[in-house]
This record gives sequence, C-alpha cells and structure tokens, in this order.
Amino acid sequence: MNPGTRGSSSETIHDPSKVLVVGKSPINRVVVSKIVERSGLRPISESPDMAARTLRLLVPGAIVLDGGPDNKDCDNLMSGIETLRRASGKSFPPVILLSTKNGTAESLGLSSIIDAIVTKPITPERLQPVIDRLVSR
Repeated sequence: MNPGTRGSSSETIHDPSKVLVVGKSPINRVVVSKIVERSGLRPISESPDMAARTLRLLVPGAIVLDGGPDNKDCDNLMSGIETLRRASGKSFPPVILLSTKNGTAESLGLSSIIDAIVTKPITPERLQPVIDRLVSR
C-alpha cells in the first residue's frame, strides 16, 4: 500500500516514543533532534510541509515546532494538530513551540494548543526538561 494514500484514522500509528520535530531550518531541527535523543526518545525531523503528511500517519508522543523569526513557520500545521488533540479527548500530543519571543501562548497571540514555549537560543538546559515533563505526563 502506498503510504501517501493512507489517511483514515484506523491506520494512524500512535507511538509515544517518537517526537515530531518541525521547522524550516535543517540546522535547528538537528539541534532539537539531538536534545530529543538525550531524553531517550526518537526524533522525526520534518519541514512544515512534510510534517502535515506525517501527522496523518503518526501520532507522536510530542511535537516540537520551530516558529521561526515570527512564530508563524508552522501555522499550517495547527488545525491538523488541533484535530488530533480533539480526537484524543485530551491535550495529546503535547506541543512545544521554539520562539524568539518570551511569554505565554496567550500573551504572544498564539494558538491555544501550544503547551509550552521555549525561548531561543535552543539549548539542552532549556528544552530537555520541558520535553521530559510533557512526555511523562
């Protein structure tokens, strides 16, 4: 079967050991993926366009979004993530936004599906405890 044609929820794989790392910058995705690995999880690194397809096939244990300079790089994924979370009946999978700005999702005018914001620069000391906390809940 061609994975591109699979779309029904009955064929969606739930894998809490995987973390979807999404961003336009390949360098940032590599940095975040290494931090995810330090938490004992398996990263899946995708551009925002490819991540939309991945989310139709896989429900990861968490999602890390690199918002880019204006926090808008991953906006096209928000409705799909919101649909996944609504289907789960709870805030799953948890969503972490990597942002150039400090604040809460509400104060920055971001989607309510953002569970945590980690301010750049991306460091293991900032990101790893957030991943550990959200994935273990």
